[in-house]
Amino acid sequence: MSLVVQGINQYYGGSHILRDVSLEATAGKVTVVLGRNGVGKTTLLKSLMGLVPIKTGTITLNGVALQGATPYERARAGVGYVPQGREIFGRLTVQENLAMGFAGKPASTKLPPELFEWFPVLHDMRHRRGGDLSGGQQQQLAIARALAAGPKVLVLDEPTEGIQPSIIKDIGRVIRMLADKGSMAIVLVEQYYDFARELADDYIVMERGSVLARGRGANMEIDGVRELVAI
Repeated sequence: MSLVVQGINQYYGGSHILRDVSLEATAGKVTVVLGRNGVGKTTLLKSLMGLVPIKTGTITLNGVALQGATPYERARAGVGYVPQGREIFGRLTVQENLAMGFAGKPASTKLPPELFEWFPVLHDMRHRRGGDLSGGQQQQLAIARALAAGPKVLVLDEPTEGIQPSIIKDIGRVIRMLADKGSMAIVLVEQYYDFARELADDYIVMERGSVLARGRGANMEIDGVRELVAI
């Protein structure tokens, strides 16, 4: 199982935002996308989800073209998305937020019990409103909501942003566990270098909308990736 992105280009007005970007995310691996602010990382993820249109290039999941599909069609195909800023529903309870993760499935669909095993705090707070949770708890809720539908690919946009260190460790543990199961590919956009290096099986570094470097996660130090993404 793999998500393959080949030569995508994306424009905003007259600005060329993504320039011939390619990557491959395979089941059982964490593919990390790194780069300074404003290099196109979030636009890349929005392009994967169909939230912004691409001009040229292809996006395929298991050989099936997605570039012409709507966001909800991509979600149904198996792409789960955790956006930057979490975007949970503040007035809904934790339980209701999680149920939104499988809104496109039959009404009889049950909430996967393992979500509460992975994020125990959500079980304790399942009847509280999402807006009453801390930032770290909301991030766990956003990830669990994306996982509720059983995606083939999990796409995360800076999940450590503004999160306390203890919860960062919990999130990292769950990401690694999901990858190690071997049935899911994970694409992780991250600015926190040490977190990215710990999790990366493969990496790409972006600069000015292009891929500047790529390689194996184990080689990030040797390849000088820390220096490439330093602010």
